[in-house]
Amino acid sequence: MNLFEMAKIPLNKAIEVMKLDPSAADIIATPERTLEVSIPVRMDDGTTKVFTGYRSQHSTIMGPAKGGVRYHPGVNMDEVKTLAFWMTCKCAVAGLPYGGGKGGIVCRPREMSKGELERLTRTYIDKISAIISPNTDIPAPDVGTNAQTMDWMVDEYSKLKGESVYGIVTGKSIEIGGSKGRNEATGRGVCFVTLEMMKKYNMKPEDCKIVIQGMGNVGSISAKLLAEEGAKIIAVSDVSCAIYNENGLDIAGIYKYLDSGKNLLDGYTGDCKRITNAELLELPCDILIPAALENQITAENADRIKAKIVIEAANGPTSVEADEILNKKGVKVLPDILSNSGGVIVSYFEWVQNLQNFYWEEDDVNAKLKRQIVGAFNDVFDASEKYDCTFRVAAYIVALNRLVTAKKLRG
Repeated sequence: MNLFEMAKIPLNKAIEVMKLDPSAADIIATPERTLEVSIPVRMDDGTTKVFTGYRSQHSTIMGPAKGGVRYHPGVNMDEVKTLAFWMTCKCAVAGLPYGGGKGGIVCRPREMSKGELERLTRTYIDKISAIISPNTDIPAPDVGTNAQTMDWMVDEYSKLKGESVYGIVTGKSIEIGGSKGRNEATGRGVCFVTLEMMKKYNMKPEDCKIVIQGMGNVGSISAKLLAEEGAKIIAVSDVSCAIYNENGLDIAGIYKYLDSGKNLLDGYTGDCKRITNAELLELPCDILIPAALENQITAENADRIKAKIVIEAANGPTSVEADEILNKKGVKVLPDILSNSGGVIVSYFEWVQNLQNFYWEEDDVNAKLKRQIVGAFNDVFDASEKYDCTFRVAAYIVALNRLVTAKKLRG
């Protein structure tokens, strides 16, 4: 079974719980459109290398397709289709007028110069420009891409159209139409839903021990904000190592260390013990936040997970088999399509600001984000109680209700 088919398993469970006609799944069973392109790039040594790029528009039932572009050597069409499917569901859960899209390029961005990445990005936009626009499909950053990547995309697309088109992507620099608060949005959203889970289960932040896998943009911001709320972050990790202190890490110090230009944790010399990423996932804690890549909690390690609650900050960090094991153990799992929706929510805000050419202050953005994601959290929590099901199935119930209703209204 490929990743895309596995991703639809909770959707089918939601259909069964809701007693919907199974044909309801047909509305999001397959992508509306996929595109594979060849991207020739002149490298710094004068040679030309051809990269493979993808774009999948999974659904436009609710509105334009929306989703990031991933630069990673493991990118493939199956992954892109799956991520686009999750975006469809994520946008529906969040109550946004968007469908789902996703893109990617097979490359190793850490091994490429800035000039090579710029040429790669511009050529990719040239190749997919026929199927994207502010009204049809709006890319955004993902793994291996950032605001600079989006800035190049805006510039290239604007050249093709002969006018500035800031609404073509989100996640841009503030100076060319980006939104205040966008960089922190996904991590801030993770913080908001984590605090809501604490409230539901009568947990106080200062009494909670939290483990965070991944100290990229999402993980580091989640760690910083939760620590500011008084939570005890006892372990964090990145690709280089994991660090642990059962009494709580100095997150402010770690954040300052990373912010000073140090890219990896293996050089950090604060009060901590080094452990493996595998050991980090299995630490005794109240809340585990996987904020790295997909399939980190699997059938092999799920039975050793000691967290009471898992907040999925990454996309698809828990396998289908692991999900069942965690459920039987009584572990509450808040699914990715809710937990990490802060990024797409503020991307929506950025797009709205671009269309209106009117820009908001960061406090306004953060307040609107909190209202939107807490509302989505309550919808999912209520559905889980109504249907006596897991939060994951409940999230798909909320998404399906909105997608099916929109499809019926459109005819």
